[in-house]
Amino acid sequence: MKINKILIIEDEKPNADRLKRLLLKLRPHMEILSVEDSIISAVNWLENNVVPDIIMMDVRLADGLSFEIFNKFDIRSPVIFTTAYDEYAVQAFKYNSIDYLLKPIEEEELDQALRRYETFIETAPFIGTAIEGLLNYMQPKNYRKRFLIPHRDGYKTVMAEDILYFYTEFGGSKAMLTTGIVENIPQTLEELEKQMDPKFFFRANRQFIIHIDSVKQIFNHFNGKLKLELRKHPDMEVIISREKSSVFKSWLDY
Repeated sequence: MKINKILIIEDEKPNADRLKRLLLKLRPHMEILSVEDSIISAVNWLENNVVPDIIMMDVRLADGLSFEIFNKFDIRSPVIFTTAYDEYAVQAFKYNSIDYLLKPIEEEELDQALRRYETFIETAPFIGTAIEGLLNYMQPKNYRKRFLIPHRDGYKTVMAEDILYFYTEFGGSKAMLTTGIVENIPQTLEELEKQMDPKFFFRANRQFIIHIDSVKQIFNHFNGKLKLELRKHPDMEVIISREKSSVFKSWLDY
């Protein structure tokens, strides 16, 4: 499992200690790099250390609002803001914010924020900077809702909501419909991965993109992998890698 390196920016030690305990309880594999308590110390740390995978950042610090850090250092890491005040929520999302948590932070809310981060890392179009990827992730998208495909001497429409999963066979892409009918799809799985709504479709592996309702049963597999049984295709073995298994379970459970 990848070790996510996290930086905490929090000026109240009891809050910082509680946050560390919750983080390590929810994600034992995380590595807390440092706890910084001011704008000055945070900027100094960022200028002299490795880029963290994620930052937990209190909005109000002893020497001002933490938004000032973004003016002093080009932060490329996703951020989860924490604060006792909700008037900064809109301003926080102008920066590369994954979530905005009000104090006292509840374990369940922190877990949901971490899941959102994990989903972002897995599904966001990470082209260029992390900020660009985050903006693409958070901005509403017009995902594909239908397919126009050849049928006899004309065409017919297949709705995305009627597709259980996409898969490759003999070099082509196919869609298994809820009716059990298989349709040929001209797009590659790489193209479909970008076009389909990630709330409902998940790239399980190189051969499959599955709809959330297509999963009939999940089995533990060796080396931390998962094996799926899909509706309408029980003889097809779908394996989720160990690296993707936690993200897949979070996606399926959310």
